[in-house]
Amino acid sequence: MSEAREFKYIGQRTIRPDGYDKVTGRANYGADLSLPGMIWGKILRSPHAHANIKNIDLSKAQAHPDVLAIATYQDFPHVQSEAFQAGEVPTDIIDLARNVLADDKVLYHGHAIAAIAARSESAAQDALSLIEVEYEVLPPVMDVADAMKPEAAVLHNNMFTQGLAEPADKASNIASRMELKKGDVAAGFALADLVVERDFYTPTVHQGYIEPHATTVRFEENGQAMVWCSTQGHFDVRASTAKLLNMPLGKLKVVASEIGGGFGGKTTVYLEPVALILSRKSGKPVKMVMTRDEVFRASGPGSATRSHVKIGAMKDGTITAMQASLCFEAGAFKGSPMGPGCMTVFTPYDVENMYIEGYDVVVNKPKVAAYRAPGAPQAEFAAEMVINEIASKLGIDPIELRLRNAAKEGTQTVYGPKLKRVGLVECLEAAKNSPQYQSALKANQGRGLAAGFWFNIGGLSSVTINMNPDGSGTILEGSPDIGGSRASMQMMAAEELGIPIDQLKPLVADTEHVAYNATTGGSRTTFATGMAVIEAAQDVVRQLKERAAAVWNITAEQVDWADGVAINTTGDDRLTVAEICKDAEKTGGQIAGTGNINARGAGPSFAVHLCDVEVDPDTGKVDVIRYTAIQDAGKAIHPSYVEGQYQGGAAQGIGWALNEEYIYNKDGIMENAGFLDYRIPLASDLPMIETVIIEIPNSFHPFGVRGVGETGIVPPLAAVATAVSEAIGVVMTDLPCSPPRVLAAIHGKS
Repeated sequence: MSEAREFKYIGQRTIRPDGYDKVTGRANYGADLSLPGMIWGKILRSPHAHANIKNIDLSKAQAHPDVLAIATYQDFPHVQSEAFQAGEVPTDIIDLARNVLADDKVLYHGHAIAAIAARSESAAQDALSLIEVEYEVLPPVMDVADAMKPEAAVLHNNMFTQGLAEPADKASNIASRMELKKGDVAAGFALADLVVERDFYTPTVHQGYIEPHATTVRFEENGQAMVWCSTQGHFDVRASTAKLLNMPLGKLKVVASEIGGGFGGKTTVYLEPVALILSRKSGKPVKMVMTRDEVFRASGPGSATRSHVKIGAMKDGTITAMQASLCFEAGAFKGSPMGPGCMTVFTPYDVENMYIEGYDVVVNKPKVAAYRAPGAPQAEFAAEMVINEIASKLGIDPIELRLRNAAKEGTQTVYGPKLKRVGLVECLEAAKNSPQYQSALKANQGRGLAAGFWFNIGGLSSVTINMNPDGSGTILEGSPDIGGSRASMQMMAAEELGIPIDQLKPLVADTEHVAYNATTGGSRTTFATGMAVIEAAQDVVRQLKERAAAVWNITAEQVDWADGVAINTTGDDRLTVAEICKDAEKTGGQIAGTGNINARGAGPSFAVHLCDVEVDPDTGKVDVIRYTAIQDAGKAIHPSYVEGQYQGGAAQGIGWALNEEYIYNKDGIMENAGFLDYRIPLASDLPMIETVIIEIPNSFHPFGVRGVGETGIVPPLAAVATAVSEAIGVVMTDLPCSPPRVLAAIHGKS
């Protein structure tokens, strides 16, 4: 790809094609579909964090006049253990079934036990109280450190640690262990003039999407079924649900509604299989919508972690060795983002000697789901805090320390590939030259800086572009639009076809109208689905040239294409898209292009964030007073939405660093399951987040795209915590930096 390439549509700040429907309220979200004869489903959830189910008595609920169906785990066909990729976090299909509806044991407060479908929502809710469950309450295991102890209560008697040098001989809560290494860390530490090592903690947090999980389903008499739901990946909803219910994929149609946020939390199933069981039993369409309380207690949050990081450096700032032990909570079932955490923890640095071990550990909390760069914020928080402490102790500017050790083209990553050209150095230089970094601070204020990395992914995407007789077109793609991807698809197609953007209508198609598309996640959509759009548009251009050649009685090789016009290179003839499409039936039929790809070469993305805070020494309250997010986008297809991704990631990371955490009592009961008590940042809590878009093109994408959706949440945890540490003179190793914790640190210092 030529960096000097001039674009006509790429890089513009166009109006998003779905914007009108969303601001006028016409857009249909998860709970907006109603079907004739529809009934309501509700779920009975466990009041305990850990208990054996001794007996379930459904008789009273079954006798309720308005109850039409009841579902329990026994309604699932026999499910065999099988590794399965449910969205971005790996799972076992039997674990997925037991998470959707508990088998003989409940494993967290809010674990689903049974579901009821009734004629009204209130009747379904009332009937839940008629189900009688006999429990044998067990002690809960609520912290990864406690869960790893030999004497800890074991959640799964058949789970043996994978990844050990010798096979495990007894069950434990440690599902798996992995290690990554390069060089010789012992030799590296021996070269160091300074070694810093610390322990760090990050809490269980939620993605905080505004729209709760919701679905409406219909199971038909002929075995066909339809699912409408709020999801980041309706093809994966189809795959998960079909596997759980032993249905052929062709019998199940899944329609993705508009989505009111997901951030990784809507990449698996909770309600959809249950609703289909209820619909099949009742013969009626069924709607199910989680309450906010249920979303917090029973959908997948981000992992809590305990990490130990040790880094050595010479006096000149050369880092000689980096070592980490990362312990991730998976929740009730194995499958935390421990792997990506290990892959990303030290990747911003070009260091010869690294050793990383990771542990995937089950606890009595909801099974975790992906949360925007899953695993990376927690891991890189620990690493970046130590890097900043080394810079302070060596008296080296934290940006300069990073520049001396920054990953760049040719750097061998610990997880495998050598880096191609990347933009970390450019991000660091932009931070160094930023107005914020050159400004002065006042008393009780502090400044933090941190780098972040996400590897990005590609994967399967399919697109069809149907051309209309008037020269306009419809783009059918299968990636739910969370951050403005419809606009990006529209712009990339327009660039290839050479026609105005408003002549192309992008649609997110259901599972029957476009071939498979992987989930919107991993920062893959603009990169991978965008490549499929480009391929489909190129297919359209090829056909348009062939049709023009047929009209002119020449070969397609004698036709050029520029700005939406076919050009006869042997004469002066010209034909526009509209002219070719108008007469398409005379030259072979209607024109449609397809793109079906397994995208490779997703360019990794680096970011650098700056955070200034002010701490009230009397209350411990922290105010973010200035924030700058700098990130390599490769090429910003739509700069406004790229900036929005930077700002959104920063806002979520700031909330994670300052206030957000699941609070459990001694019995494992969540005490803050609502937005009043689980405090995400409000507009009044944040300054305008300044953004700087760095563009170092990804050579594997025709337009240079790197995914940008996830890297932006990685640096804030350490940037904020470092700023707080600077303001109060105490290193904050545990998140969140909430007023009680900050005040305790201040008092502990004095």
